[in-house]
Amino acid sequence: MSPLITVDELRALGTGVVLADVTWNLAGPPGKAAYDAGHIPGAYFVDLDTELAGPPGPGRHPLPDATTVTATFHRLGITSPDTPVVVYDANNSMSAARAWWTFRYFGLTNVRVLDGGLAAWQSAGEKLTTDVPADGSGTVTATPGHIPVLDADGAAAVAAKGILLDARAPERFAGEVEPMDPVAGHIPGAVNAPTGANVTESGHFRTPAELRERFTALGVTDDTEVAVYCGSGVTAAHEALALESAGIRSAVYVGSWSEWVTDPTRPVATGT
Repeated sequence: MSPLITVDELRALGTGVVLADVTWNLAGPPGKAAYDAGHIPGAYFVDLDTELAGPPGPGRHPLPDATTVTATFHRLGITSPDTPVVVYDANNSMSAARAWWTFRYFGLTNVRVLDGGLAAWQSAGEKLTTDVPADGSGTVTATPGHIPVLDADGAAAVAAKGILLDARAPERFAGEVEPMDPVAGHIPGAVNAPTGANVTESGHFRTPAELRERFTALGVTDDTEVAVYCGSGVTAAHEALALESAGIRSAVYVGSWSEWVTDPTRPVATGT
């Protein structure tokens, strides 16, 4: 099953799907304000900072604990690990991908991202609403570990023997600028693969064939161990989603660069 779903496919699911709006903006305004201004009917708001991440340190967006995710599953009304869940946002699926990845890590098996997000829904002539659904009565307990994650040592090992993709912008990878973290640069041996190239101008993901061609050009093969990281573990999930759409499994270094640089003994590379 593709990790993506189209507007037409979402319509066909009818009322049996759980919808989650995960709109989030790194520099503001808050995603909740955008949700309150208009969202897909029936969609719940899921907050990336408090429901899809734990408190910062080390790393800006570490994994949340299972208790937090269980509460979210219950609020969304998820009653089975295979309950159909569709997540979306208003920003090229960057934060929706973090929900897709986190929900799967904690045991859900039928999570997809609305390709094109909120803009695709509106472009298809569908309406938005400001009505907020009542909290659900979910029964699923979140259990961690259903997809692979890496720590710093694991990421370094993949950089040495496989392909470690850095999902950040080229200038951050090169160490020319660093707006978020105290040290600029990248993990030695990593390969730059900015997430912006995963999508078209409309915010839709490129076709599986196009994505596979992209990652193959970066050195990924069917026999390669692949892992991804970014600044804090958000856009890394977007890269993992693009890889999965292309039929390539990967692990995510959740702590990412924001955790890597908390240890001054870890090496830092700069340049392209």
